[in-house]
Formats: sequence, structure tokens, C-alpha cells
Amino acid sequence: MTDTNSTLIQATDIYLELGGNVLLEAVSFAVRSGEIVTVIGPNGAGKTTLLRVALELLRPSAGTLYHRPQLTIGYMPQRLQLDPTFPLSVKRFLSFARKGCDATAFRTVLKETGADHVIDAAMQHLSGGELQRVLLSRALLRQPDLLVLDEPVQGVDVHGQVELYQLIGKIRDERNCGVLMVSHDLHLVMAATDRVLCLNRHICCSGTPAVVTSDPEYLKMYGHLALYQHDRTHHHDHGGCSCDR
Repeated sequence: MTDTNSTLIQATDIYLELGGNVLLEAVSFAVRSGEIVTVIGPNGAGKTTLLRVALELLRPSAGTLYHRPQLTIGYMPQRLQLDPTFPLSVKRFLSFARKGCDATAFRTVLKETGADHVIDAAMQHLSGGELQRVLLSRALLRQPDLLVLDEPVQGVDVHGQVELYQLIGKIRDERNCGVLMVSHDLHLVMAATDRVLCLNRHICCSGTPAVVTSDPEYLKMYGHLALYQHDRTHHHDHGGCSCDR
């Protein structure tokens, strides 16, 4: 294992089989402090399943999963089911996330995500972008070393998606936390991540956005959607690409 001081989570040769179906096969990856790692892949590729393994909600059939001792994780789910008949304010919703936090703590974290104006609003009345910012705020209340985000810009328009990805990058910079997220937004997320894992039950290819988007496996998977012009002013670590052919 390399650079254990900054490694937050590391998966090695993860294999997962449920009900006779192979969901993950020989999957290896790591997330370090201050790094954004994004998982992409087609529907049914195992992206959310991989996050559940990372969260230790699913135990792999084989392979090893390392968490740094005393690792704190903040999780943002893909969907939130709300009962429209149950009145629930943002403040009350956040109070379920971490005991001992008061309105000042809620307002502070909501301000960090640009959602402090909705602290007294009903959850059911939030826009898509406001809801995602509140969910991100809830994850941040845990003061996480690692953020695990499942489709963090779901239900948000393109302008809002850009702003949310920029916000995630700002949070990473200011908190030096690691970020592991799933996304379907190929073009926007490529400018907002340090490393990419292209998953289709196994890791098809991985590396920096510039490396992955020129890899034959990525091009074969996404075809014309794979066209991507990397922003040369955006800097990433210079990791290589490892591919399962």
C-alpha cells in the first residue's frame, strides 16, 4: 500500500457476487486526502454498488478494503424519499444527521454550500439545486475526511451542475478531504475531478481525465459522447492509466 499517511480508503481486487450475479470483479482503487475520484460507467455497471462496498454496507465476496483508522465519512445518497404529507424543515432534517449540533452549526454548513437562505424552508418545497446543497450540507456536518457522493448533481440544470461541481472542488480545497463520487455527466465532471474510474463491473480504465478520455476502452464504451476537450488550465496529479482489456 502506497502513501498510507494520505490514503483514506483503498480497495484491492474487490469481487462481489450476489444471488449468482457477479456485480464487481477485480476492482482496485484508492482515494487520498485532497483528491477527487469520480466513478463513471453505463447503467448497471456497479457504480452505486461500489460506493456501498466503500461504505462497508456490502461485504465483498473476495478482496480487501482498507479504511484509514478513525476515518469519518460523509455520505450523500443518490435519492431522498420524502413524505409530502409530513412537514419537515431543513433545520429539522439536518438535526437527524448529527446529535449535539445546533442552529448555528446548521447555518454555518448551509452557508458553506450556499443554502443558508433555506434553513427554515420545508424540504418538500426546495428546488433540485437547493435539495442537493442541503444533502451535501448534511454530509459535511460529520466533518468528514472522505465525502462519498452518489450522483450529487442529479435533478439540477446544467448551470446548477457546473456550480455544484465547483462547490465540491472548493470544499475539497478548503477542507483537504477526499471525494469519491459517481457521475453520469461526462463532460462537466471531467473538468472537476483529479482521477476517473471507468467501471463496467470491472475497471475498464483509470487515470487522469486526459488519459482516460483518450483510452480505447473509454472511447468504445461512450462512442460520440466521449468527445472531450480537457481544460488545460485545470491541473491534476499525473497518474497513469491502468486498463483491463
